[in-house]
Amino acid sequence: MIRVLMFLVGLGGSAAVADQWPALYDVSGVKADDVLNIRAAPSTGAEIVGTLQADAKDIEVVAADSENGWGMVNAGEGTGWVSLAYLTPGVQAGTGAFPAIRSCYGTEPFWSLSLDADGGLGFTTPDSDPQTGTTRSHWTSLNRPDRHGFSARLGETEVIGLVSQSACNDGMSDRAYGLTLDLLLGGSNPDLRHLSGCCSLLP
Repeated sequence: MIRVLMFLVGLGGSAAVADQWPALYDVSGVKADDVLNIRAAPSTGAEIVGTLQADAKDIEVVAADSENGWGMVNAGEGTGWVSLAYLTPGVQAGTGAFPAIRSCYGTEPFWSLSLDADGGLGFTTPDSDPQTGTTRSHWTSLNRPDRHGFSARLGETEVIGLVSQSACNDGMSDRAYGLTLDLLLGGSNPDLRHLSGCCSLLP
């Protein structure tokens, strides 16, 4: 368990590891009438906290105990571990490019950001009308392949997003994320807002 914790702490500083996680995987090698167990710890003897169907696809692995062949996934309002031997990497796994983010969340204040494959995005808060817009560009840091950014516009609001491939918690549950977002709304406007939260490769 100490090794796992050290791995999570080290996610923010290891480009080689951060190039691989988070990533989407499909379940494979499990009989059609069986399931893949999600366990409380990276061990076959650990408590089962959930299951994945034999044909499950787009499973987001947010971190890994690679030495022992386990990947961390979200299960309900918490996390668990599945054997990487029964997961096949999707097309996004290990590319080292800008991650295919589909949703981001933050608390206090609460907000959510959705992104689609065509460059569209939406931004919502509990006390304002939903906003929609489009992304203009995205990039990866010149000297840190685990750091990324994107520019966008929501109506008349300029948006800059700074993405880090590092461990993140939504502050409301025990779920884990592999991407942290700092969202700057307003550009050089004196009313600039800086929001921080977590992102997922899933909608």
